[in-house]
Amino acid sequence: MALEGIALHPVKSTAIRPVRRATVDPWGLVGDRRWMVTLPGGECLTAREDHGLFAVTADTPDSATGLGCALRLRAAGRPDLLVQEPHGEPATVTVHGRPLTGRDAGQEAAEWLGVSLGRDDVRLVHVATPRGLNPRHARPGEATAFADGYPVTLASTVSLRRLRDWVTEVALERGEEPTDIGIERFRPNLVVDGDLEPFAEDHWASVTVGAVTFRVVKPVDRCVMTTIDPRSREGGREPIRTLARHRAWDGRTWFAVQLVPETAGELRIGDEVRPAG
Repeated sequence: MALEGIALHPVKSTAIRPVRRATVDPWGLVGDRRWMVTLPGGECLTAREDHGLFAVTADTPDSATGLGCALRLRAAGRPDLLVQEPHGEPATVTVHGRPLTGRDAGQEAAEWLGVSLGRDDVRLVHVATPRGLNPRHARPGEATAFADGYPVTLASTVSLRRLRDWVTEVALERGEEPTDIGIERFRPNLVVDGDLEPFAEDHWASVTVGAVTFRVVKPVDRCVMTTIDPRSREGGREPIRTLARHRAWDGRTWFAVQLVPETAGELRIGDEVRPAG
């Protein structure tokens, strides 16, 4: 089994940035979800609420080699904006009600995002102190930046193929055109491929990718954001409708797994993937 894909999301909910290599630290992949867009009360704004975030491309030096600033923002019809890491007083922000602290990136960044999204109530913030993980599945001191749950998400191409087959079956039953479900709907950091059964990752206790070991925490419960095509930004019913038939328990639908780094190091496309447990 091998690592087929690595992706960063420099600003939470913006366009996915595929990379050939990445560095892992205790918070996850360096450069992943260390920035986010907030509303006036400090709560994060995601593409669930504003699909326009999918049309914003953000890069850090981790996703764009040689970038001479902390963050670059791009959007069609807009000039690029170069943002330096802010150093002001941290303020409390929240990710789905869970508090941590971030530093505001300033008025120019807020105005650029406001024009790009067609709204005047947003700010850009950079993580100051991380958020402790849910102790139900974490150890003391484990933390992440602006990820929803846990630091890293891993998905399997084998599981995706099974899901796509199920989506096609449901569409044919209903006389519909099957929805094209790509792996990007699930925004995984790591994508693995190889000789394994669909959804085998649900049962791993840990996984080593190259020289980096992760603890497998739990499957990822999926929300309406997966029903939005990140290219067209149009919504639909899949894959939640099909997951509700085949991958539903505890009142939720599930796809991919969440990981916590046990060691730090470098990941590269093609690294060997060795699950355990």
